[in-house]
Amino acid sequence: MTAATSPEAITTEGTDASGASFSANPSVTTVATLVPGTNEAVTHDVHATTTETVAAGEHHEASEGGLPQLNTDHWAGQIVWLVFIFAVFLLLMSKVFVPRIRKVIDTRGATIAEDLANARANRDEAEAQAKQAAAETAEAHAAARKLAAEAVARSNAEVAAATAAEDEKLGKRLAEAEARIRSARDEAMGHVADIASETASLLVEKLTGKAATAAALKSALGKV
Repeated sequence: MTAATSPEAITTEGTDASGASFSANPSVTTVATLVPGTNEAVTHDVHATTTETVAAGEHHEASEGGLPQLNTDHWAGQIVWLVFIFAVFLLLMSKVFVPRIRKVIDTRGATIAEDLANARANRDEAEAQAKQAAAETAEAHAAARKLAAEAVARSNAEVAAATAAEDEKLGKRLAEAEARIRSARDEAMGHVADIASETASLLVEKLTGKAATAAALKSALGKV
């Protein structure tokens, strides 16, 4: 009896629903017939097994083929996850993000309102200070004009007083001068009488040869 073995690997390759390739490699060993005449039966069994394996792979591919999101078998889980994620998103928005945004907006609004209030207060204060400065300026101008008028009046009074004092001094000096002039004139006139008396006495003595008496000279000069 002759025995012969010949291993034959029949590999079936395909692609699953996700696009990954797979291979079906059933280890099928074709055993040569130890007994002549049985080779055809074994070969037929091998071909039948291979056909069934390929058909099973094609059926698996057909059942898992297409887009997963269009497979209604997965919709329930996807809807649950969608609702869960949406609920978490709403919770985060209502508890975290929206309060923070509202706080920022409120803070910004309060800051803007405070800045506007400060600006209005500064404007009112500036206007009040401007009015006060204008009033103080007008008051200063009035005070300056009053001081100038008082200074002019005081100066005029001082000038008038000084002028009156000088006039009084000049009047006194003129009176003293006139008195001195009158005294000098009277004194001069007194000397003129003496001179005339002496002159007349000399003339009478030369003309008559006799000296004139004082009474006669006084009587004669009195008539002149």
